[in-house]
Amino acid sequence: MNPKPNPDDDDAVLRALEHWIHKAVLGLNLCPFAHDPVRNGRLSIVVSHAYQAETLLADLERELLRLQQSSPESLETVLLAHPRVLQSFDAYLDFLPLADLTVQQLGLRGEIQVASFHPQYQFGDAEPGAIENYTNRAPVPCLHLLREASVSRAVEHLTDPDAIYQRNIETMRRLGFEGWLKLWSTDDSP
Repeated sequence: MNPKPNPDDDDAVLRALEHWIHKAVLGLNLCPFAHDPVRNGRLSIVVSHAYQAETLLADLERELLRLQQSSPESLETVLLAHPRVLQSFDAYLDFLPLADLTVQQLGLRGEIQVASFHPQYQFGDAEPGAIENYTNRAPVPCLHLLREASVSRAVEHLTDPDAIYQRNIETMRRLGFEGWLKLWSTDDSP
């Protein structure tokens, strides 16, 4: 239900992702840890030109190494968008173990983790059309590369980090499909 950009137009993909980040991720506070990296310019959004999973793996490897080699003060997190490959959610799910294997092969397990977003995202315990799936539905498929130290720092002040997931479900249920659609009816993104 997010506006789907033309996958061959990098600028449109970037605009759609920035809009989604500001309207949903930050606007609905779905990820309370995202505010600081976005506000301070430490989020990098990269659009892959991959048409095949093998090429996406090479892009993932490059971005994992770039994140690892950068200081957290200059680059804290990377959103690797891949609008031309893994459009099917099943294909995307099949790819995620390869992403984790790449993290492991690069010796980055415990340092960087990969989170997942997809236009057809569905939690295992949710119905396909359930509103709670929209917490992880981005305009295009994305791999979110996160420094584990940043995640640990962000959750250390929370009494129950797992409550974020439940709070997000409650937020989405209160918002409902009508409210979700309304988010995209105006373009007041930066």
